[in-house]
Formats: sequence, structure tokens, C-alpha cells
Amino acid sequence: MSSPVFALNHMVAPRLSLDDFFKLGTALGIHQFEIRNDLAGNAILNGILPETVRAAAAGHGAEIISINALQRFNDWTLAREQEARDLASFAAACGAKALVLVPVNDGTGQAEGERQRNLREALTGLKPILGQAGIWGLVEPLGFRICSLRSKREAVEAIEAIGGGDRFRLVHDTFHHVLAGEPDLFPDWTGLVHISGVDDPSIAVDDMRDPHRVLVTERDRLANIGQIRALCDAGYGGPFSFEPFAPSVHDAADPLKMLRASMALIRSGLH
Repeated sequence: MSSPVFALNHMVAPRLSLDDFFKLGTALGIHQFEIRNDLAGNAILNGILPETVRAAAAGHGAEIISINALQRFNDWTLAREQEARDLASFAAACGAKALVLVPVNDGTGQAEGERQRNLREALTGLKPILGQAGIWGLVEPLGFRICSLRSKREAVEAIEAIGGGDRFRLVHDTFHHVLAGEPDLFPDWTGLVHISGVDDPSIAVDDMRDPHRVLVTERDRLANIGQIRALCDAGYGGPFSFEPFAPSVHDAADPLKMLRASMALIRSGLH
């Protein structure tokens, strides 16, 4: 199979400025990037102009594939609607192609019927906002047991129910895919894949959390290479974006070296 197209989420090196983040990617031959609105000191919507972000990306030949993220998107309130409008406007102005949509993850909104209703209400509200901005909404189910949207199938059913196929796609996150225990892939509905690994042998799957998420190593317990192969074989041709949350990655003295090694490991495992 051909080599996957890699991308970088700013969470891979959250202390880098946007300019240095783009430099890191281009040094690796990566030209697709996810920017974030939740990084202390480096967050967008933190006083930086979208035109500044667009110019920085253009200077490095970088494509901004998403802004990550509208949190609690399926708790649709007037405040959430305004937040969505602000993020969508920023995305359009800075040249981002999509907005990642992260569901409520605090143990609320999980009841049968309630969660489906909340999801459809939010997607219905988001569709014209995203359409006006000319961007995609990328729905990211989370595998945690306390999450209000764990199932990719449930997300697809809701998107279809509100006629949102022209505006929404899924994020397949290799970490959350394992935690959710939902075996089905939805390659035709997938617009982005997040990749990260867990290599701590002592942690149970149900106890895995964001700080355990490192780059993909030879000790990976999430079968990232198998997931990537399966998605590619099923027809997915989009980017695979590194999104580690572990402090050990964020504190790395040489993120370029770590990323290069992980990319090489994945490529060799696919051939």
C-alpha cells in the first residue's frame, strides 16, 4: 500500500509558537496541520488575528486542515451557538478546512433517547453555521465511558437523519476507537484520523486517559498500524494526524527526532 499522508496536531508540541509548529512539520515533509484553541500561550482566539494565522501558514506552504475544537458541541445552548459562530468565522478567515466537534465528556447527557436528541439538535444548529463559513464539521466520538457520544455509528445515523452528509464527517481517533470497543470502521464517513499510542503495559484499557497517549512506538497497545491499514484498505485517503497528550512527548527535547522515528515505524509496519 502507498504511504499514509501524515499531519500534525499542535498538541504534538504545544509549547511551540504557530510559526515553529509549521516549521516542525515542514522539516518532516508534513504540510497539513491542526491548530487548537486550548493551548496556553499558543491558542487561537487568544488575541491572534486569523489573517496572521493564514499568513504564517502560507509562509510555510502549510494547509490548516482543522481547528480543534468546539467542546461540548452536543450541549446546544445560545452560548455554544455563539462559540460555534466565532470558531467557524475564524476558521474561514484563517483558511482552515474544518472544525472538530468534541462531545460532552462528564457523565451527563448519556441516557438513551436524550443523547440522540441532543446530538441531532446540535448538528441541526451547526449545519447552517458551517455552511455559511464553507467548512466541514468533524464529529469526534470519544471512547471514555463517561462520554455522551461514544459510537461512530450513532454519529453517522444522526448526520443522516438531519441531512448533514454535505457538511459533516467523522474523526476516527485510534485511541478512542479502542476504548469505545466499537469494531466497525466508517471510511466513507471519515474526514480525519487522529493517531496516538499507549505503550504502558500496566494500565487497563478502561483506565487509559489522555496523559497515557504517546507517539506510536513498537510497544503500541492500540494496534495503530492495523487500524491505519484497515482504513486505507477500505478506501480512506485522508490525513493521519499525530495527537499525543502525554507530558513525556510535550517535554521532549527533540520532537523532530521522535516524530521521525514514529513515522518510520508506521511506514515500515505497513509494508
